[in-house]
Amino acid sequence: MSDLSNYDAEQVRLMEEMCILVDRDDGVVGFDTKKNCHLMSRINEGLLHRAFSVFLFNSKGELLLQQRADEKITFPGYFTNTCCSHPLNKADELETEGHIGVRRAAQRKLEHELGIRPEQVPLENFQFMTRIHYLAPSDGLWGEHEVDYIFCVQADVDLAINPNEVKSYRYLSK
Repeated sequence: MSDLSNYDAEQVRLMEEMCILVDRDDGVVGFDTKKNCHLMSRINEGLLHRAFSVFLFNSKGELLLQQRADEKITFPGYFTNTCCSHPLNKADELETEGHIGVRRAAQRKLEHELGIRPEQVPLENFQFMTRIHYLAPSDGLWGEHEVDYIFCVQADVDLAINPNEVKSYRYLSK
């Protein structure tokens, strides 16, 4: 097990959240901490979890990207899509019909990371594109191994950036 004493206290707390373990067909097989799901030693044993990635475009067609905060344990300082995270072992995020559980998780994390209010990104506006099987090491100790739901959303939103999650952001045009 990895010692987390040198990491940001809030990020360590978030590593105790319970992710949804899945098989390669996205069938639920159990639950484990975010920490265990992101340790390369566990990933190398085949541990796979459910995740999502949101690509938010404004009315001008510009894509909102974020740079992950330096406090993040996995991929600190990296630029990424608008928001990527995990549905959790919570009844409302485990629901599968119409991908509603994953949509709820995406809406929750958009608010947590970027301060985007749920009414600005209604659940029905999350356009499901596909699911991908994603594997990426971060720094040797940490990494990702996910069945990742890809959503696009078009909305003009107000941002209230959480600096413990996001270092910077920018809109990109074509």
